[in-house]
Amino acid sequence: MVRANGSVERQAIAAAAVTVVLWASAFVFIRSAGHDFSPGALALGRLLAASITLVPILVVRGEGLPPRAAWPGIIISGVLWFGVYMVALNWGERNVDAGTAAMVVGIGPVLIAVLGGLVLREGFPARLMVGLVVSFAGTLVVGLSTSDGGGAAVLGVALCLLAAIVWAASTIAQKPALASASALQVVTFGSVIGTVACLPFSWQLITEAAAAPLSSTLSLVYLGVFPTALAFTTWAFALARTTAGKMGVTTYAVPALVVLMSWMTLNEVPGALTILGGVLCLAGVAITRSRSRSRVTASVESEAAESAAR
Repeated sequence: MVRANGSVERQAIAAAAVTVVLWASAFVFIRSAGHDFSPGALALGRLLAASITLVPILVVRGEGLPPRAAWPGIIISGVLWFGVYMVALNWGERNVDAGTAAMVVGIGPVLIAVLGGLVLREGFPARLMVGLVVSFAGTLVVGLSTSDGGGAAVLGVALCLLAAIVWAASTIAQKPALASASALQVVTFGSVIGTVACLPFSWQLITEAAAAPLSSTLSLVYLGVFPTALAFTTWAFALARTTAGKMGVTTYAVPALVVLMSWMTLNEVPGALTILGGVLCLAGVAITRSRSRSRVTASVESEAAESAAR
């Protein structure tokens, strides 16, 4: 049993790592595609690419429709996370600088941990709370270090706050759905529902895609296939195997990776304060994923007793 639990935890961590890396890369590609696609068109194009990728895979695997019990969570997360969240975040980042957006959206994991404890009865483990505080502090430091120093637009802040609230609510809704449906089913149908919700932006997508350079179109396709289709599936896979609170805090590794990727691909050299914030983000994630000495000792003793019994 101990080995099984350890294996599940490692699988969740590996899947979460894939999600974090791909979501971090999304910031670079959103910057590229955002010059030529409006917020709604970018969200619709991204979801179309994701749905076109996921539906054939679902059919080939023969998974079919999710059970009835999973549909409420799928519909809620599909409309809110795949639809409202993407439009709100794309729009919000046009009105505030990246630093301000990062700080406001960084409220999301805090809300996930609180809602997970209250709604999903996950409780409030001490290591989760400490890691949450450390990582959130890191996000604030990164945000302050990358802010342009100007006054934040009220609309932009409100949209980023909406994105954070929607993200948290969608995670809490998605968690129960994963108890009866696979990660692929939840994400595929959530993506399709989100695509339908964004159809009012169809004309914008058509006209903007006709005028956009190939690089921006390829960035949009990348966003749909990797940070959406793949990363949302690995997120759901990990969420089904760990708590919503831990998954939320894990995403605090994204700002640190964004800083690193921007340094490597865009030649944006981070300052000392930015690096410090990135380190704090990673440290907080490490705290939430660490195991107490007593648990490790108990695991070792259990494995030793199991070996002796053989």
